[in-house]
Amino acid sequence: MTQGGAARRTVLGAAVLAAGTGITGLTAGTADAADAADDRSGSGHGDGGYRDLPVPLVIGHRGASGYRPEHTLGSYQLALDLGADVIEQDLVPTKDGHLVCRHENEIGGTTDVADHPEFTGRRTTKTVDGVSVTGWFTEDFTLAELKTLRAKERIPAVRQRNTLYDGQWAVPTFEEVLRWANREGRRRDKRVWLHVETKHPTYFRGLGLGLEEPLAKLLRRYGRDGRDAAVFLQSFEPSSIQRLSRLVSAPRVVLLSAANTRPWDFETAKDPRTVADLVKPEGLKWIAGFAQGIGPTLDLIVPRDAAGRLGTPTTLVRDAHAKGLVLHPYTARNENSFLPAEYRKGTDPAAYGDAFGAFKRYFELGVDGIFTDNPDTGLLAAEAFRPGRGVNR
Repeated sequence: MTQGGAARRTVLGAAVLAAGTGITGLTAGTADAADAADDRSGSGHGDGGYRDLPVPLVIGHRGASGYRPEHTLGSYQLALDLGADVIEQDLVPTKDGHLVCRHENEIGGTTDVADHPEFTGRRTTKTVDGVSVTGWFTEDFTLAELKTLRAKERIPAVRQRNTLYDGQWAVPTFEEVLRWANREGRRRDKRVWLHVETKHPTYFRGLGLGLEEPLAKLLRRYGRDGRDAAVFLQSFEPSSIQRLSRLVSAPRVVLLSAANTRPWDFETAKDPRTVADLVKPEGLKWIAGFAQGIGPTLDLIVPRDAAGRLGTPTTLVRDAHAKGLVLHPYTARNENSFLPAEYRKGTDPAAYGDAFGAFKRYFELGVDGIFTDNPDTGLLAAEAFRPGRGVNR
């Protein structure tokens, strides 16, 4: 495992920048035989499925998005170099059906599209999962057009230093990420695990841009479709995970938002259940029928009070484990603005608080992994809870 703090990140910066810039020159659909090989080809002997991963594992949320613009090859590379156990991608489609890595299909906040006068007329307002959104959308761009854009930091007010890397990377396709992961696996003689989310799958299926079938096709092509494949498939819409369960055998995770919300596919199907229903034992049993884990918001594990302080833990960890499900909650971050109130330091929302204290609180409850924008912080915190490190789970 590779770990490091600020000094380590400084040393890595130039190498990551170079690596990311080179990789973005790849064109989807031209993978050579080696890059399309099974992801276990460079893994050495004895690699198994997700149950063999370290516990608690650390998932690089959108890469190392605390230090680089999210969902770029630079962010993914840095997360891997910092030692992340798993690296996350969110998938949305282009107009011509390619899967690209963006947290949302609206890209005004994560690319320089607004600076391209040729795309001024593409700005529009759409309703996505019941919410009115104005901006530029991936489904209105071909891949070739999207590749003329450059990625930028999504929250510059909080992460001003990340803006140094604005413009350094293009929007990657998922195929480029698979090729990168397989190459890195061979180079390191260790499989590179991915955590892949289908974004707004019902919305996109309504546009004739279903996500699951092209995703499954890519997973099969790159040897990540089996039950022991080095990939988790995730979605906030259970029906997307059910669809994927019929297409591939890779491990699957149902994401869970706030307790009073309903997955969008439930909304469209008039299913009255809310997330509060899904985290009950009967709801977890239902999920266990087609998934291997859940990805709840941290507040479903330990709610926050009106002042933002952590309250009494729920029984979700115990209940999910009783149904054989692993838990990968989201999202741990270092900055005060994201931390529970008791772990904040000072009044600057962009300053780092006591992130280690917060990680410790969640790890003590027995979660199997955690999404974090800061993989190095998460790994250092996780070490004390891994077998043989002096703390019994």
